[in-house]
Amino acid sequence: MMQKNSAPRLINEAFVNTFIKKRNKELHKGECGKVLIIAGRKGMTGAAVLSAKGALRSGAGLVRISVPEELFPILQISVPEATCVSRTLPPEQLDEYQAIVIGPGLGDELSNVPIIKNVFISSCPVIVLDADGLNILARSDELAEALGHAKGRSIITPHPGEAARLLGCSSKRVNESRVESASKLAEQTGSVAVLKGAGTIVATPNGEAYINTTGNPGMATGGSGDVLSGIIGALAGQGCSCFAAAACGVYIHGSAGDIAAERLGEYGVIASDIAAMAGLAIKRITKF
Repeated sequence: MMQKNSAPRLINEAFVNTFIKKRNKELHKGECGKVLIIAGRKGMTGAAVLSAKGALRSGAGLVRISVPEELFPILQISVPEATCVSRTLPPEQLDEYQAIVIGPGLGDELSNVPIIKNVFISSCPVIVLDADGLNILARSDELAEALGHAKGRSIITPHPGEAARLLGCSSKRVNESRVESASKLAEQTGSVAVLKGAGTIVATPNGEAYINTTGNPGMATGGSGDVLSGIIGALAGQGCSCFAAAACGVYIHGSAGDIAAERLGEYGVIASDIAAMAGLAIKRITKF
């Protein structure tokens, strides 16, 4: 566990540039990662759309979205670059992905426990658990136990309310001790923990903590976190470790929000703007 007097390190452009580089000219889509996004339900299809757009704008080679089949037409129109697959995926098919994002708009019904459990026990190199996936985790001992199969290859991305449910405390307490809370989450789950908010904290299970330096109040808008989950998933799919994907992901997400705010003003930023600007944020980092 990180000592209380240890100051978190900064996630800045120079730090991120050690992980995110210019692409090889001979690169093809098969080398850029296959990402599965298990997200969305009736009335919450937008969460799947935004996560997929975040992943695609961050360089994922192939993105597949697992949603109820009745939602296929919406996804295929909204994100034509992605393909749709059934929600009832055989567990062995999960092993073909380099990263799996699960949770945005999924619904927090306990009937989703088997879906999440199958992801945890798969051999996928990186799993990103977000939103409703976190809320189900907080209520299911079965999932908490299954998460042990994903130690060392999982990333959790709670906002303060979700973090409070996982820690069994109040959101106020989480916000009063953000570094400590993120570190407890990382230690408790064996995952890289991304505690979202102003100055997003990234904490690792071995006690390290980092604070992001990008972002602005305009990003306090519905769907922003869904975009972040897609960005992190895309970076993991391209070979970044859990820590690198999380740290670089929050920086790119915040930088994309800053670019959007420069163009639209903080009041005018919406989540789809953040997704759209992710490519420009990466361009600034790589200077290309």
